[in-house]
Amino acid sequence: MRSPNDVAPHVHQLAARIGSRLNEQDAWRIVVSLVYARWAAREDRARESSRPSWRWLTDRTDKDPRVGPYVRGFLSEWLHQQTAADESERGKGNVPSLPATVDSDLRQLIRVIDRAEGLGDLLQHCLRNLSDSQATGGHYFTPRDIARLMVEAVEPRDTHRILDPACGSAGLLIEAVLHMRRHTTLDVRPSLTGQDLHAGTLQIARMNLDAHGVKADLAPPMDSLAEPTSEGFDVVLANPPFNAASWAPDGTLDDDDPRWSRYTRPRRGDANFAWILHIAHALAPGGRAAVLMADGAADNIRKADRVIREGLVTDDLVECVVALPPGLFPHVRIPCCLWLLNRDKSPQGVGGVDRNREVLFINARGASEQIGNSRRWRLDPDGIERILHTLAIWRGVPRSAPLQEVDAYGDEPGWCRSRTLQELADGGYNLLPPNHTDAPGDANGSSQQRIVELTGELYKRFEEARDLEAKLRRALDEL
Repeated sequence: MRSPNDVAPHVHQLAARIGSRLNEQDAWRIVVSLVYARWAAREDRARESSRPSWRWLTDRTDKDPRVGPYVRGFLSEWLHQQTAADESERGKGNVPSLPATVDSDLRQLIRVIDRAEGLGDLLQHCLRNLSDSQATGGHYFTPRDIARLMVEAVEPRDTHRILDPACGSAGLLIEAVLHMRRHTTLDVRPSLTGQDLHAGTLQIARMNLDAHGVKADLAPPMDSLAEPTSEGFDVVLANPPFNAASWAPDGTLDDDDPRWSRYTRPRRGDANFAWILHIAHALAPGGRAAVLMADGAADNIRKADRVIREGLVTDDLVECVVALPPGLFPHVRIPCCLWLLNRDKSPQGVGGVDRNREVLFINARGASEQIGNSRRWRLDPDGIERILHTLAIWRGVPRSAPLQEVDAYGDEPGWCRSRTLQELADGGYNLLPPNHTDAPGDANGSSQQRIVELTGELYKRFEEARDLEAKLRRALDEL
């Protein structure tokens, strides 16, 4: 048996070869599905089951020169079937066709997975690669470090109803349960709801949930923005696609929609505030939300965006905005912010501070570190702790973290500042943290912010160029 670190290079090589004959995204979906199916088949051994065993697959792929049909048949039995439209094609609609040209590499892939141990860790590794392969389409998954920050900032509890309206691989829902498990020895069973537009992504989410032993209600494929939620949630966690265009259902927006009738209709060409208002409407009394948003949502000067920001601030829904480092998502280099919404900013618990009519801004642009020698970046663990510690003492409920003891919250130039609603009104409802945390005349802070802005704009142009290239390639292939 071999560890995930030993197996990963071979899996990468085989996925690349299979991807050269299919495409990178389908190749990684096959890899993820096979790793999950091996794990699920092992877990199922103790029960009577009519489904084929993992050994059934390895035996047949060793003996028969054709591998693809066995892989499709095997996965059709083990993958979740909620999206199947036809019983005769049960499961196969989410398994791509596998031509004979990939048989040799599939056979080797099955052998490599068969020798692997630590299947849960290997599954997470493969999910990250699947996320990278489809990130240019806006379907990337939330990295674990960011998920941990989002979850700990809203502090979900076992009794809470939790929603992710753009759930992807269900990483945020899983992290919410892991957070609860770390803080109690009891069996936690919160009410989890996940929604996503894509059937294939929901299938990945079900695999990931199963591998973590987490139960959740995943709706059939749906456009979450098409209509408001019918119930209130105590916690909403969301990492929706940034700056999504053409999002309006049927190209129209109803002025009487309860999500934005109080403010103004979001712009049709940018879904950022449609998501924020959808999530705000989904919050129950006392509910909290953590939402990732591109920087533009915080300081865009377009009238609709400014009016909505003004409404959210005036209604005292915005609790905190954290400016995150650029480059945390491999294919989305534009800088982003974490928005924390809260319907109850009154004192919570012993020592809690009344933060009604105040908003906290944290500038964590520098809180990142490089992952080994790769081009990937992640939130610095010390940076995560500092963000959460700052938020906790501002709320008046300090964390038990290994940081310098601080008796009470105080603004720190360049890092954090608490603003009143009147101050935000006087500043035109600009919610970008560096504009509040950097001291006036701070040339270094202004220069760093300008570098971040220009870098983000450059990466955005790169992404647009890649999207255009993909469209041109598809058009040429159709000639």
